[in-house]
Amino acid sequence: MNCVSRLRLSRGVLVSALLVLCSCVSAEERARDAAREKAAARLTVARIYADSLRVLDSIRAARLQAAEEEFSAVTYRTVHIANRAVLDSIRKAFDYGKLKSERYKTFVTMNRRVFGSVRIGDTVVVPDKIVDDVRAYSVFPQLWIEAEEIPKLIVISNAQQSYACYENGKQVRFAACNTGTESKPTLPGRYAINWKERLRISSLNENWKLPFNLNFHLFAGNAFHQYYMPGRPASHSCIRQFIDDAKWLFEWAQVGTRNRGGRVIRFTGTPVIIIDMFDYARPKFGPWLDLKGNRDEKLELPEDPMGVEEALIPISQIPPSIRGLLPDRHRYKHAEDTLRARGVIRKEARLAPSIEYTRLKRERERRRQQEQNAEETNESQPAPSTPAPSTPPSATEE
Repeated sequence: MNCVSRLRLSRGVLVSALLVLCSCVSAEERARDAAREKAAARLTVARIYADSLRVLDSIRAARLQAAEEEFSAVTYRTVHIANRAVLDSIRKAFDYGKLKSERYKTFVTMNRRVFGSVRIGDTVVVPDKIVDDVRAYSVFPQLWIEAEEIPKLIVISNAQQSYACYENGKQVRFAACNTGTESKPTLPGRYAINWKERLRISSLNENWKLPFNLNFHLFAGNAFHQYYMPGRPASHSCIRQFIDDAKWLFEWAQVGTRNRGGRVIRFTGTPVIIIDMFDYARPKFGPWLDLKGNRDEKLELPEDPMGVEEALIPISQIPPSIRGLLPDRHRYKHAEDTLRARGVIRKEARLAPSIEYTRLKRERERRRQQEQNAEETNESQPAPSTPAPSTPPSATEE
């Protein structure tokens, strides 16, 4: 091969190498360009998503604000009842004794207690104006967007000793209530209305007469009903209410569906959600006395109402005679430990066991009747005859 041929060959190899190198560089550039385009696209999507969220948040905020502005702003103040004159002035201002008065209803709802329980030395909260709908004083949001697909829903705050009823996310009722004591607490979680009875005689104590009773736990016996309202947690885990609220709720709530055997199918009635616990360390009454007005921050409600955990109920809170019927006994047995670990039940708190007073009373009466019957039987039996003394033998009888 001559020099010219070799030169031509070298040039060809060089050109081929350059072409290969250029093609590699072009592929790398194309890959980099594609990556940049993908990154830019992702960034654009992220920006659009963020903008959408901001729009949705602004729409949500506007809807919530509009719902709250349905009622005019009301300012609250506390009044210390230092003497009889102050007490009399409060009674006069809020129509003491006039149960159907809007002023009366406003006062007892805001203070979570019957008017007659207010004494000299107490502190009460009063509004600067009266609105003819007590929802104006609600501590719950007027609109619950996450509950708009739920026809009816009841939410309870132990902390604020009150509850609200919602229809498709709109609050339709606000009411005061008194829940369970620390030894017999009304525990947070999800429940549902099971059955109702216009006048219930408690199965635990026949002296407890409970108007407009709405059961929301089949085994623990938790229920809404009318009963005395002292303005603090005072019940045996039930929800005490004023009579007008109890009647309204009784007629509004839907009971559970029954199966062919007549038993209530759990969680088929109106859902009930308890969102918090009362601060039992507080020396007297509750945080409603600290509110400055109806524009204060509202209670935070669950984002997924039906996803709230079913309430944990310690087995000690179930009457002994029906513990064998519990659907998940293991869950009830370990509920107290779980609640204490979560801080729901305070370390120093001691739960009072469920006592079936009526059952014990009947057992005592049965034993007393048995003893009485035994005594009557003994008294009716004739006394045993005394045998005649034998004749002493004569001297001739040996």
